[in-house]
Amino acid sequence: MSDSSGQVARIGVVTVSDRASRGEYEDRGGPAIVAYLEEVLSSPWEASRVVVEDEAHLIEEALLRLCDLERCALVVTTGGTGPALRDVTPEATLAVSEKEMPGFGELMRKVSLEAVPTAILSRQTAGVRGNSLIVNLPGQPKAIQECLDAVFPAIPYCVDLIGGPYMETNEERLKAFRPKKK
Repeated sequence: MSDSSGQVARIGVVTVSDRASRGEYEDRGGPAIVAYLEEVLSSPWEASRVVVEDEAHLIEEALLRLCDLERCALVVTTGGTGPALRDVTPEATLAVSEKEMPGFGELMRKVSLEAVPTAILSRQTAGVRGNSLIVNLPGQPKAIQECLDAVFPAIPYCVDLIGGPYMETNEERLKAFRPKKK
């Protein structure tokens, strides 16, 4: 764990959508993630946004670029987590990850199941690549907020543990969990 306070956290936001990548459909997921981060984070950060088709190699390329070249501490994806044949975001995430973080997906499904029974079909996951945490979210803005509310309290500490910048939250909106120092 490193103390990287004062650094600007780079956060990748990846929308996975055939139609949005072709301009046929408005990307609502990416902007919903950025709006959420603006509301929750109080420490300095900047977003790097990308929209890609539902193609594993394109998703992997975007994740590799954001993690390895742009050095994003956090990469959040939206879309491509369902059971349809073209939904391959979890596979792409795991293909580039060095460590799987299944608790993120487990908690997001639990929270989503309280709202809609089809949440059982969701395959969100998370993984770590170097100093980057990658988290898959569903595509709907309401579900994005519900899922981020559930998992975000653990994200700043996870980023600490993998050597990323110190991320602080607006505690009136959401309190990040960090163990008490002895």
